[in-house]
Amino acid sequence: MKTQQKNAHELIAQYAPQEVHYYSDPETGLKALIVIHSTALGPATGGTRFYPYQSWEVALEDALKLAQAMSYKCALAELPFGGGKGVILGDPKRDKTPQLLRAYARIVQQFNGRFTTGEEMGISADDLKIMMHETHFIAGAKGIAHDLSPVTARGVLYGLKACFQTVFGNSSLQGRTVAVQGAGKVGYHLIKLLAAEGAKIFVSDIDRRALDTVHSEFGVKIVEPPDAIYALECDAFAPCAIGGIINDTTLPLLNCKIVAGSANNQLKEPRHGDRLHEFGILYAPDYVINAGGLIAAVQDLLGGSLEKAFQETEKIYGRLLKIFELARRERLAPHRIADRIAEERLRKRH
Repeated sequence: MKTQQKNAHELIAQYAPQEVHYYSDPETGLKALIVIHSTALGPATGGTRFYPYQSWEVALEDALKLAQAMSYKCALAELPFGGGKGVILGDPKRDKTPQLLRAYARIVQQFNGRFTTGEEMGISADDLKIMMHETHFIAGAKGIAHDLSPVTARGVLYGLKACFQTVFGNSSLQGRTVAVQGAGKVGYHLIKLLAAEGAKIFVSDIDRRALDTVHSEFGVKIVEPPDAIYALECDAFAPCAIGGIINDTTLPLLNCKIVAGSANNQLKEPRHGDRLHEFGILYAPDYVINAGGLIAAVQDLLGGSLEKAFQETEKIYGRLLKIFELARRERLAPHRIADRIAEERLRKRH
């Protein structure tokens, strides 16, 4: 992959974050990065990802992308926060210890509120409880919800309805075919919501237990091998697992009218969103449709309620309709419109 060959200086120049911090603690084995992309709208917030990155450069690129997406996500959701991201290099199943988590939390505390973090891949609600011994700058710590995944899934459902309204002139999911990639935390809750809406659901996942669970509970059809999900004929493809899955390899395989899911950084590169547009496939920009968890985490920080978080998450439907209408009027891909709105809001506050 070309971008992974870039060195740290080139990557930082490309994404232009406000701050990049490297940390290494031999005593606990902690290797971590914290990126603050922007504080134009308020203090930076973003989850911490614990992942076995191949190198510092690969970890840096992921952190830079995710931090920028958080800035855009906050801007589009009209939240008083900027974007940041933490990443810990390592295998969470092997390397995660209470001592390592507490060492990382002490680093977060040093930012004194300029960076607030929370759950992400490899970091659970139980891990946050350990980190709270060292810092109170944790989103989701006050506990308006033990798990933010259902709120994220609810936002994706509203987003899918906006997509169906735009493509078919009807927001109903009854009888519609939706291919969900990933039956993990958000994927599971999205599948549950789709089943309640009467959708026909196809699911792929590399975790057999996750597939067995959704099959037994909701009667979904399992797609095997997992990569066959891309070519499946369906109304909507919902990526709810890893990022970068819309790329040169997968794009020609897609047999859907809509791409709308919870995964972060679904486009390998921005040009892949342009290609979706050229193919006549409606793409819901990921940082708009998957903002529900962030909205709930911010409500938690601001002393709000879960009910308020769900109310705010409903607005994802209207936000996407506006983006799609602008995209239609200006003959641009929706992600270009969303990026422009986010960047304008960030500039206005500088």
